[in-house]
Amino acid sequence: MNIGEASARSGVSAKMIRYYESIGLIEAPSRTAAQYRVYADDDVHTLRFVRRARDLGFSLEETRELLALWHDRSRASADVKKLAMAHIRDLEAKAAELQAMADTLRHLAAHCHGDHRPDCPILSDFAAQPLLTEKA
Repeated sequence: MNIGEASARSGVSAKMIRYYESIGLIEAPSRTAAQYRVYADDDVHTLRFVRRARDLGFSLEETRELLALWHDRSRASADVKKLAMAHIRDLEAKAAELQAMADTLRHLAAHCHGDHRPDCPILSDFAAQPLLTEKA
């Protein structure tokens, strides 16, 4: 199948397929005499694997590790679980950061009158001196 068909069947855009090939995340498929890519069902299966990993927020490097583990039939499932658990911790930390941001904005919005007056606690907070931990 050509790249358009592989894209449609895997849910990965043709542009991303080319990118994944260029960075060596996936193997380049065979080519015709005219240099068109020719994908097999196994290639589509790999692309679906990559898409699922990326949909779950794994980085390209983590996805590369997952692919290597997937292809290594002698791997220990503990290695896969270790990678997944580290990713869960990262996601939970990000979720906590996002919740803190939402809480801060909710607090600022609650104290903004939202009327015709120019004073606004949201903008005042943004314009306040940077925290000591903030890099200049």
